[in-house]
Amino acid sequence: MKILVIHQVPYRKISYHLGLDHERHEVTYIGHPDRMADLPADLRCRRIELADGEELVAGVTARVSRADGYEGMLSLSEFGMLESWHIRRHLGLTGPSLEHLERVRDKVSMKRALADSGIRYPRFEAAPAPCDALPWTGRTVIKPRQGASSEGVTVHDTAREALTAYWKLDNRPDFQLEEYIDGAILHADGLVSGGTLVELAVSRYVNKPVDYLGGAPLASHQVPDRHGRYRDFAERVVKALEIEAGTVHLELFETEEGELVFLEVANRMGGAGVVDAHLRHTGVHLPSHEIAIRLGLERPAPAEPSGRHHGWLAVPGHHLDPAPGHTIHVPPELRDHPAVDALYVLDRERPLPDHVTYHEWLVPVFIEASHDDPEELGAFLRECARSIRVEPAKAGGLVKAGGLTKAGG
Repeated sequence: MKILVIHQVPYRKISYHLGLDHERHEVTYIGHPDRMADLPADLRCRRIELADGEELVAGVTARVSRADGYEGMLSLSEFGMLESWHIRRHLGLTGPSLEHLERVRDKVSMKRALADSGIRYPRFEAAPAPCDALPWTGRTVIKPRQGASSEGVTVHDTAREALTAYWKLDNRPDFQLEEYIDGAILHADGLVSGGTLVELAVSRYVNKPVDYLGGAPLASHQVPDRHGRYRDFAERVVKALEIEAGTVHLELFETEEGELVFLEVANRMGGAGVVDAHLRHTGVHLPSHEIAIRLGLERPAPAEPSGRHHGWLAVPGHHLDPAPGHTIHVPPELRDHPAVDALYVLDRERPLPDHVTYHEWLVPVFIEASHDDPEELGAFLRECARSIRVEPAKAGGLVKAGGLTKAGG
């Protein structure tokens, strides 16, 4: 098979060679310079490099055509999802409709699609009139209609304060207002084939993704689905949104009363440590299975599950002065804890990240952990989130990793 890969996700996050036989298939990778540079030098493939900053659709369609004879295409990044529709049309390849793609990319469209499903979701307003009040009064979230990693999300104490902030935005059509839901946030990660959910694992966040923007560590750990409630919820979401194929990353609330509330869903892999945690817990490497499903190939045999619950923790650095020379404090009892499978600590000679990222090779601290008991694993990750600290080189004082205390500037 002749396959075109729109290369946007770091290679090490997908490991295409695990799911795609490059000796059997004729594979072409196309992407911007920073991504093309991370392809393994010995990978058997054709490489097409776009100009730095070049618009994706225009760049790809200028360099490939139907005459090239591509039989399949992979575009596994959320940020290339809508663009991939235009490229498929250009190449004459079948795939999901633009309407289906927008439904799992646009946070307003996905909630509207759930209207008659019986699934609870936060009340929201996509385009309030200037003189209107919101149909709720309490805490309110402003978030981009599209996007990931909680970038651009703000939380306001009242609906009135949120409306005031909303009307100050220059690009209001790109945002929505949503009622704040109290509860734990979970993420469910799995695979869909032929419109059926065929694989799922569920994890609970430690802290909230939106708090990561302000400097709080973010972690998650897998939890059991003892009565199949989470899977049933995920299956209903997949059906209501008519998701046909690929990986899904579903986020949901669980209230103190035990009610499950839809937050959002993406038709792509979860970030941070999701893929590796899923692989170790289930034996299923999500990217490899998605590649097989999307290309109509046989799914690979799963590896042996670990028999443990797995999780991860990322300590951010984007909110600190990026200059090299920072100091990272990881208490010895956490470094040597039996739950730790891997500990990544950024070299002090490297700068802290200047943008929001969860990549283990960029953040100040990243931990992979596991335990037989999911509650013990959660307790360990919460202690890590409380105790690990980062001291930036030029801050003039200590900044707690949780972003809760700051001294000396």
